Amino acid sequence: MKAAADLGMLGDIVFTADDIAAAIRRLADAIRRDYAGEPIVLVGVLKGAILFASDLMRQLSDYPITIDFIVVSSYGTGRRGAKGDVRLLKDLDTNPAGRNILLVEDIVDEGLTLEYLLNNLQSREPRSLRACALMDKPFHRMADVHVDYVGMTAPDAFLVGYGLDYQEAFRNLPYICKLSCPPNQ
Repeated sequence: MKAAADLGMLGDIVFTADDIAAAIRRLADAIRRDYAGEPIVLVGVLKGAILFASDLMRQLSDYPITIDFIVVSSYGTGRRGAKGDVRLLKDLDTNPAGRNILLVEDIVDEGLTLEYLLNNLQSREPRSLRACALMDKPFHRMADVHVDYVGMTAPDAFLVGYGLDYQEAFRNLPYICKLSCPPNQ
Protein backbone atom coordinates (compact mmCIF):
# COMPACT_ATOMS: atom_id res chain seq x y z
CA MET A 1 0.00 0.00 0.00
CA LYS A 2 1.26 3.46 -0.90
CA ALA A 3 2.28 5.68 2.02
CA ALA A 4 0.03 8.62 2.88
CA ALA A 5 0.86 11.87 1.14
CA ASP A 6 3.07 14.30 2.99
CA LEU A 7 1.09 17.35 4.10
CA GLY A 8 4.38 19.25 3.97
CA MET A 9 3.99 19.19 0.18
CA LEU A 10 1.10 21.64 0.44
CA GLY A 11 1.76 25.26 -0.42
CA ASP A 12 -0.32 28.40 -0.27
CA ILE A 13 -4.11 28.19 -0.28
CA VAL A 14 -5.44 29.60 -3.55
CA PHE A 15 -9.19 29.17 -2.96
CA THR A 16 -10.73 28.74 0.49
CA ALA A 17 -13.80 26.65 1.19
CA ASP A 18 -15.78 29.91 1.31
CA ASP A 19 -14.41 30.98 -2.11
CA ILE A 20 -15.47 27.63 -3.57
CA ALA A 21 -18.95 27.79 -2.00
CA ALA A 22 -19.50 31.33 -3.35
CA ALA A 23 -18.45 30.27 -6.86
CA ILE A 24 -20.82 27.30 -6.75
CA ARG A 25 -23.72 29.53 -5.67
CA ARG A 26 -23.01 31.86 -8.61
CA LEU A 27 -22.84 28.92 -11.02
CA ALA A 28 -26.09 27.43 -9.70
CA ASP A 29 -27.86 30.78 -10.15
CA ALA A 30 -26.65 31.04 -13.76
CA ILE A 31 -27.61 27.44 -14.54
CA ARG A 32 -31.06 27.87 -12.99
CA ARG A 33 -31.60 31.05 -15.04
CA ASP A 34 -30.35 29.59 -18.34
CA TYR A 35 -32.22 26.29 -18.18
CA ALA A 36 -35.46 28.01 -17.06
CA GLY A 37 -36.94 24.96 -15.35
CA GLU A 38 -36.02 22.37 -17.98
CA PRO A 39 -34.70 19.08 -16.55
CA ILE A 40 -30.94 18.57 -16.61
CA VAL A 41 -28.73 15.51 -16.54
CA LEU A 42 -25.69 16.62 -14.59
CA VAL A 43 -22.72 14.54 -15.77
CA GLY A 44 -19.77 14.57 -13.38
CA VAL A 45 -16.33 13.70 -14.70
CA LEU A 46 -14.71 11.36 -12.18
CA LYS A 47 -12.69 11.38 -10.10
CA GLY A 48 -11.84 15.06 -9.83
CA ALA A 49 -15.32 16.54 -10.14
CA ILE A 50 -16.99 14.41 -7.45
CA LEU A 51 -16.99 17.09 -4.74
CA PHE A 52 -17.88 19.90 -7.12
CA ALA A 53 -20.70 17.92 -8.78
CA SER A 54 -22.11 16.97 -5.37
CA ASP A 55 -22.03 20.53 -4.04
CA LEU A 56 -23.43 21.95 -7.29
CA MET A 57 -26.26 19.44 -7.20
CA ARG A 58 -27.07 20.43 -3.61
CA GLN A 59 -27.15 24.11 -4.64
CA LEU A 60 -29.68 23.11 -7.29
CA SER A 61 -31.82 21.10 -4.84
CA ASP A 62 -34.92 23.00 -6.00
CA TYR A 63 -34.26 22.08 -9.63
CA PRO A 64 -35.17 18.97 -11.73
CA ILE A 65 -31.80 17.20 -11.93
CA THR A 66 -30.63 13.67 -12.40
CA ILE A 67 -26.97 12.78 -12.11
CA ASP A 68 -24.66 10.44 -13.95
CA PHE A 69 -20.91 10.01 -14.09
CA ILE A 70 -18.33 9.40 -16.76
CA VAL A 71 -14.72 8.36 -16.22
CA VAL A 72 -11.84 9.16 -18.53
CA SER A 73 -8.12 8.68 -18.27
CA SER A 74 -5.96 11.53 -19.40
CA TYR A 75 -3.17 12.36 -16.96
CA GLY A 76 -1.88 9.04 -15.64
CA THR A 77 1.26 9.65 -13.59
CA GLY A 78 2.19 12.93 -15.25
CA ARG A 79 1.05 15.48 -17.73
CA ARG A 80 0.67 14.13 -21.22
CA GLY A 81 2.57 15.62 -24.06
CA ALA A 82 0.70 14.29 -27.04
CA LYS A 83 -2.76 15.32 -28.13
CA GLY A 84 -5.33 12.57 -28.21
CA ASP A 85 -4.51 10.18 -25.39
CA VAL A 86 -7.83 10.60 -23.58
CA ARG A 87 -9.55 7.26 -23.01
CA LEU A 88 -13.10 6.52 -21.91
CA LEU A 89 -12.99 4.16 -18.90
CA LYS A 90 -16.65 4.28 -17.80
CA ASP A 91 -19.49 5.52 -19.96
CA LEU A 92 -22.78 7.03 -18.88
CA ASP A 93 -25.60 4.87 -17.60
CA THR A 94 -28.07 7.42 -19.03
CA ASN A 95 -28.70 7.76 -22.76
CA PRO A 96 -28.00 11.46 -23.46
CA ALA A 97 -30.13 11.57 -26.63
CA GLY A 98 -32.79 14.25 -26.42
CA ARG A 99 -31.73 15.40 -22.93
CA ASN A 100 -30.16 18.57 -21.56
CA ILE A 101 -26.65 17.50 -20.60
CA LEU A 102 -24.52 19.61 -18.26
CA LEU A 103 -20.97 18.25 -18.23
CA VAL A 104 -19.29 19.08 -14.91
CA GLU A 105 -15.48 19.26 -14.70
CA ASP A 106 -13.26 20.23 -11.78
CA ILE A 107 -10.72 22.12 -13.89
CA VAL A 108 -10.13 22.78 -17.57
CA ASP A 109 -6.43 23.04 -18.31
CA GLU A 110 -5.20 21.97 -21.76
CA GLY A 111 -8.82 21.33 -22.74
CA LEU A 112 -8.17 17.94 -24.32
CA THR A 113 -10.38 15.99 -21.92
CA LEU A 114 -13.22 18.47 -22.30
CA GLU A 115 -12.85 18.48 -26.09
CA TYR A 116 -13.01 14.67 -26.16
CA LEU A 117 -16.06 14.54 -23.88
CA LEU A 118 -17.96 17.29 -25.71
CA ASN A 119 -17.35 15.59 -29.08
CA ASN A 120 -18.31 12.19 -27.66
CA LEU A 121 -21.53 13.46 -26.06
CA GLN A 122 -22.51 15.71 -28.99
CA SER A 123 -22.36 12.71 -31.33
CA ARG A 124 -25.15 11.13 -29.26
CA GLU A 125 -27.59 13.94 -30.08
CA PRO A 126 -28.47 15.50 -26.75
CA ARG A 127 -31.15 18.20 -26.71
CA SER A 128 -28.46 20.57 -25.39
CA LEU A 129 -24.90 20.18 -24.20
CA ARG A 130 -23.11 22.68 -21.97
CA ALA A 131 -19.90 22.53 -19.97
CA CYS A 132 -19.41 23.71 -16.41
CA ALA A 133 -16.02 23.90 -14.67
CA LEU A 134 -15.21 24.98 -11.17
CA MET A 135 -11.92 26.36 -12.49
CA ASP A 136 -10.53 27.44 -15.81
CA LYS A 137 -6.76 27.33 -16.21
CA PRO A 138 -6.24 28.69 -19.73
CA PHE A 139 -2.44 29.04 -19.69
CA HIS A 140 -1.61 25.78 -21.49
CA ARG A 141 -4.71 25.35 -23.65
CA MET A 142 -4.18 22.91 -26.48
CA ALA A 143 -7.82 22.54 -27.58
CA ASP A 144 -10.24 25.25 -28.62
CA VAL A 145 -13.05 24.50 -26.16
CA HIS A 146 -15.81 26.67 -24.80
CA VAL A 147 -16.78 26.42 -21.14
CA ASP A 148 -20.29 27.76 -20.63
CA TYR A 149 -20.02 28.14 -16.85
CA VAL A 150 -16.76 28.91 -15.04
CA GLY A 151 -16.57 29.36 -11.29
CA MET A 152 -13.03 30.74 -10.94
CA THR A 153 -9.85 31.29 -12.92
CA ALA A 154 -7.02 29.17 -11.58
CA PRO A 155 -3.42 30.37 -11.38
CA ASP A 156 -0.70 28.76 -13.46
CA ALA A 157 0.37 26.30 -10.76
CA PHE A 158 -0.12 22.66 -9.85
CA LEU A 159 -3.21 22.64 -7.64
CA VAL A 160 -4.59 20.06 -5.22
CA GLY A 161 -7.62 19.82 -2.98
CA TYR A 162 -11.38 19.77 -3.41
CA GLY A 163 -11.18 16.86 -5.84
CA LEU A 164 -7.84 17.76 -7.45
CA ASP A 165 -5.08 15.31 -6.67
CA TYR A 166 -1.41 14.54 -6.80
CA GLN A 167 -0.96 10.79 -7.20
CA GLU A 168 -4.49 10.27 -5.82
CA ALA A 169 -3.74 12.23 -2.64
CA PHE A 170 -5.22 15.52 -1.35
CA ARG A 171 -8.62 15.19 -3.09
CA ASN A 172 -10.33 15.39 0.32
CA LEU A 173 -9.06 18.85 1.27
CA PRO A 174 -11.92 21.37 1.67
CA TYR A 175 -9.85 24.08 -0.07
CA ILE A 176 -7.58 24.32 -3.12
CA CYS A 177 -3.89 25.00 -2.70
CA LYS A 178 -0.65 24.90 -4.61
CA LEU A 179 1.63 21.91 -4.36
CA SER A 180 4.87 23.28 -2.88
CA CYS A 181 7.06 20.91 -4.87
CA PRO A 182 5.09 20.39 -8.08
CA PRO A 183 5.88 17.54 -10.43
CA ASN A 184 7.14 18.33 -13.91
CA GLN A 185 4.25 20.02 -15.62
